[in-house]
Amino acid sequence: MCMNSVIQDTKKSGPGGPDAVLTDALKPPASSVTDEDRPHFPGSRSSWTEKLEFVEPTLYDGVPVYRVLNREGGILDSTQDPNLSEETVLKMYHSMTLLNTMDRVLYDSQRQGRISFYMTNYGEEGTHIGSAAALDLKDLVFGQYREAGILMWREFPMEQFMNQCYGNSADWGKGRQMPVHYGSTEHHFVTISSPLATQMPQAVGAAYAYKRARNGQCVITYFGDGASSEGDAHAAFNFAATLDCPVIFFCRNNGYAISTPTSEQYRGDGIACRGPGYGMRAIRVDGNDVFAVYNVTKAAREMCLAEMRPVLIEAMTYRIGHHSTSDDSSAYRSVDEVRYWDKHDHPIGRLRKYMVKRGWWDDKKEQAWMKESKQMILTAFAQAEKLKKPPITESFKDVYAEMPPHIRRQMNEVKQHIAKYKDHYPIENFEEWKE
Repeated sequence: MCMNSVIQDTKKSGPGGPDAVLTDALKPPASSVTDEDRPHFPGSRSSWTEKLEFVEPTLYDGVPVYRVLNREGGILDSTQDPNLSEETVLKMYHSMTLLNTMDRVLYDSQRQGRISFYMTNYGEEGTHIGSAAALDLKDLVFGQYREAGILMWREFPMEQFMNQCYGNSADWGKGRQMPVHYGSTEHHFVTISSPLATQMPQAVGAAYAYKRARNGQCVITYFGDGASSEGDAHAAFNFAATLDCPVIFFCRNNGYAISTPTSEQYRGDGIACRGPGYGMRAIRVDGNDVFAVYNVTKAAREMCLAEMRPVLIEAMTYRIGHHSTSDDSSAYRSVDEVRYWDKHDHPIGRLRKYMVKRGWWDDKKEQAWMKESKQMILTAFAQAEKLKKPPITESFKDVYAEMPPHIRRQMNEVKQHIAKYKDHYPIENFEEWKE
């Protein structure tokens, strides 16, 4: 048996219910040893042994992968069916496909030189939408950089996706971030920053504040299998466990950290097995099964709030696209490998098959929605492309409530420099300066 999976006691609560329990493998074995006979060393729950034996990493089977849907869109166990309404399932599908179409448009625009950078979400749509649907809209999100679907679910305006990637004057971030580094106070989504795993200890700090405030909300932080090797990840796990913080650690294990495969990223059984080592509950889920992701995220959130403790989710998925527009994945993986996941185990295709079985979707609806969604994206794209960049003076604002003298001097020096050498700068592409 595995050492760290969390399953649902469906006889008590059904999928995602508050009475989710640990597998038998996690329960302490029955023993006649009394407390007096045990070692009293602080920090362990050991018993004595006279056998010189090292714990082998292969001692336990791998953590099982929880799923609800098979690859043909059928429910495997009716007790695990989340019984979502047609309206909710349609929103899931619309969000996943809209994200997919937006990716295609913005990826192509980068290749045409219209934006500087982009990262697609191909193949990972189920992890985004399944988890987002299970959260409260006011739960705070700390993303890594491939979580645009969470914002899509929370109805972040399509115009803002485009404005941010163009860094134009209508961008809520005022053009200060590189593309795909979204952020929105209104949508409770902390602005993305590029360095790996820095968001994880920040999320723990926010969760600790939420715990003290008793505001009924939790925090979720997303990260990849590569980020799990960063020191910040380990610090975050330990702080969250020792401080009993209501935070969900959501790992998108998509097989690659840019060009580094998981076989070279770690030697253990993935990321979920690290949970018990830090004193956290953990579960592994099929990230291409949007219902399974929904169930485990819902259960994890309820645990966080009811027990004030962290939970680790490892969503197994596959990154179908290149890491980013700066990457060519054909250099380190085969086309056949990518084609397999795209054709045979895609989260969008699996959900579509479920909807067709239920009579909620057909080819006619598919064609109409694809046409409508693409037009929606292209309209927002065209509008964003026409707008100028923010005035250069915006670079000096918003750090201080009131601009200090030394920052104002720097701003004035830049203005004087550009005025003197305006023929060397594309000032026609920027809005006029504002004080």
